[in-house]
Amino acid sequence: MGVVVIGTLDTKAEEIDFARSVVEAQGVDVHVVDAGVLGEPGFEPDTSAAAVAEAADTSLDALREAGDRGEAMTAMGEGAAAVATRLHEESVLDGVLGLGGSGNTSVATAAMRALPYGVPKLMVSTMASGDVRPYVESKDVMMLYSVADVEGLNQVSRTVIANAALAMVGMVANEPDVGVEDRPTIGITMFGVTTPCVQTAREWLEGEGYETIVFHATGTGGEAMEGLVEQGVIDGVLDVTTTELADELVGGVLSAGPDRLEAAGRVGVPQVVSTGALDMVNFGPKDDVPTEFEDRHLHVHNPQVTLMRTTPEENAELGRILAEKLNDATGPTELVLPLGGVSMLDVEGEDFHDPEADAALFDALRETLDDDTVELTEAETDINDEEFALTLARHLDERLRDAGHDP
Repeated sequence: MGVVVIGTLDTKAEEIDFARSVVEAQGVDVHVVDAGVLGEPGFEPDTSAAAVAEAADTSLDALREAGDRGEAMTAMGEGAAAVATRLHEESVLDGVLGLGGSGNTSVATAAMRALPYGVPKLMVSTMASGDVRPYVESKDVMMLYSVADVEGLNQVSRTVIANAALAMVGMVANEPDVGVEDRPTIGITMFGVTTPCVQTAREWLEGEGYETIVFHATGTGGEAMEGLVEQGVIDGVLDVTTTELADELVGGVLSAGPDRLEAAGRVGVPQVVSTGALDMVNFGPKDDVPTEFEDRHLHVHNPQVTLMRTTPEENAELGRILAEKLNDATGPTELVLPLGGVSMLDVEGEDFHDPEADAALFDALRETLDDDTVELTEAETDINDEEFALTLARHLDERLRDAGHDP
């Protein structure tokens, strides 16, 4: 049972040594990884900064000579990720604890993100009370605000660091009893405007004996699902809500990046995909919508979320993008179109109902899809219709059974 502590021993040796002493006092082994670049370590680490740099295919001397702090932190992050992965494979690392400011937060969390979900990851950081998405991304990284700067030991820093160290000990010393069952697992994407569809499909699939994991399609949700597909945790994907593609294309705030909708196809797991919420792009409060979109069709979803209706031109491009991604799939793939509306807001009588925009989406999909790779199913109902949801669930069930994943 061991905890890896990652920190810059040229500037934070006192604080890291204190964290190490708290963990070791609980009978847990500690392996210290030095991420410092500029100076000599305050004590001898278990993995040196030179070794971290070498793991990133560079050298400490080269980083020092370059004199580029940003480049150095990027390299040390890559090296720390490689070191942490190796230590985990060697059963040295059962959990990882990081301490520091913006520099070591970027390094230590890069290492944390390289580890499988479920491995305890805790970062004590001066950056934890702001936008932490760059550090957490879609991984189970915990961020604890340091309150005081990680610079010297005092009544505040000792308390925060000790709490973090004891929390890490508690996580590595206790196996969580989460009732993991040996049954096929399905990842499902959902938005508020596709919730009825997902709830119906999920309940049916669970009734058949599958485990389901629902991901909120907020950018990190799509990334998280696809990361678990890559890790082999998910056996099948019900990608009801592909709205993150719209944010990536148009410039909304909930993009999952350019690689969204590729993991299942690349790994070859069965997937049934739909066009949920491709009628919208997401922004924050209405006053924060970029001025270039001020004349567009906007819908205030709540005080913090403003939705923008996608145009026929954008929908046509989304159809081409989605189809091309599915065409590259190596496993069983089906696309199911809800011709009556792709979200709650897209049905007749609702704010985003736009038959021309929907037709542009569907036509582009039909024209671009490769019939040899992707099966296309069309339904006259909207996406939240009960029968449509059951169609999605049943078709994925058939594909999973054909692939040998019997619940």
